[in-house]
Amino acid sequence: MARLRHRRHLLRRRGAHAARRCFAIAAGAADDRAVRTRHHRRAHGRAETGGGVNAPAPAAAITRVPGGFWHRYAAWSLDFVVISMIAWFATRARVHAGLDAALAGWQQLFGRASQAMSDALLSGRDLHSLSQALMQDPALRAAAGTVQDGIVQATLPFAFACAGIALLWHALGEASPWQGSPGKRAFGLIATDIDGNRLGFARAFARQLAGVASWLTLNLGHLLAMLPPQHRALHDYIAGTRVLRAGDVQRMPLPAKLWLWLQVLAGLAALAWAFARYLALLASIG
Repeated sequence: MARLRHRRHLLRRRGAHAARRCFAIAAGAADDRAVRTRHHRRAHGRAETGGGVNAPAPAAAITRVPGGFWHRYAAWSLDFVVISMIAWFATRARVHAGLDAALAGWQQLFGRASQAMSDALLSGRDLHSLSQALMQDPALRAAAGTVQDGIVQATLPFAFACAGIALLWHALGEASPWQGSPGKRAFGLIATDIDGNRLGFARAFARQLAGVASWLTLNLGHLLAMLPPQHRALHDYIAGTRVLRAGDVQRMPLPAKLWLWLQVLAGLAALAWAFARYLALLASIG
């Protein structure tokens, strides 16, 4: 024991003495510094401090909160831009033909109605007889039918193409490791089940089919996503799903806000263009 307590003597001895390194390592976490070599003390110190000053800190847990209505709309609208472009290229021939037919029918309808009203005013006819004559005018009825057929031809193929592409687009995206469509991923949203687990393809596909109910309620089902605290739409309740985002605060990210404002500006520009076209049509008829 005297030799064990004499630390200098232990360090000066060479060879495989039982009281040297082997004995010290066998001592494990003993508190007596006399039975430890310098190498063992350094190793023990690193173990106690978790690997030294350069040891990586534990990763912080990610808290996910429900995505709000406008946040979800921003992601959906971003997806819709891509989906509509794909559908447009797939149905552009029919869409162009339908739009041309509708525009031609509208010009005939507007021109015939304007001429009939002008003739009625010059002849002194009353408004009641004028309205009856317009409703029974074969040329007006034919022009109205042309407008209706053109609108149907332009919209139905495009709408069905958008619906089919969107069904697979969102279902495959939500069942993928991204847990969401490209639009959701761009704005930090994921789709999960009610417990926060990843969706399988069957659940993701059922969620998209349940979305028909939200559309058939004139979007009231979508507006349910405005209600806190869960912010779940009608199809989320039907399919047992949620839409979450990363972060500990429920705040829309800046890219999503910019995307929404861009849509507002685009809408105003579209209204201005439509008004200008209307004025041009009036000028051409007059």
